[in-house]
Amino acid sequence: MRGEFDMVQDINQKIVFATTVQEIGQEARDFSEIKMAILFGDEAPDALRSSCYIIKVKPVQTQITAQMLLQIDDECYPITAVGNEVQTNLNNLGHIAISFTGAVNAELPGTLYVADRPYPDIQVGSKIYIKQVN
Repeated sequence: MRGEFDMVQDINQKIVFATTVQEIGQEARDFSEIKMAILFGDEAPDALRSSCYIIKVKPVQTQITAQMLLQIDDECYPITAVGNEVQTNLNNLGHIAISFTGAVNAELPGTLYVADRPYPDIQVGSKIYIKQVN
């Protein structure tokens, strides 16, 4: 159950990116073993589609930074590092990797790094947000 703090916290957040999972590739969940999820827009090439969570491509409203939050359904993950290709790839292709390792240095250019927390249960219809916290 959500408490008063959670509701106040929601008021102080601006949605920078929002999308919905449309399809889940047969091998997408296998990446949980290495604490990674791969997102790709609905135009994902066949060779990669089976490894990805297919999302609706939506515009990113502002620059994604390490001071923001990634939210997947009800689970929140502070962003710890942002690869230098994340913004462009997410905007144009809906394609990024999400690393749930808590790394503070972006080693891979197309990867969004978030806090080391339990891997989310991503389903068709899951909502994915990137939020700016005020």
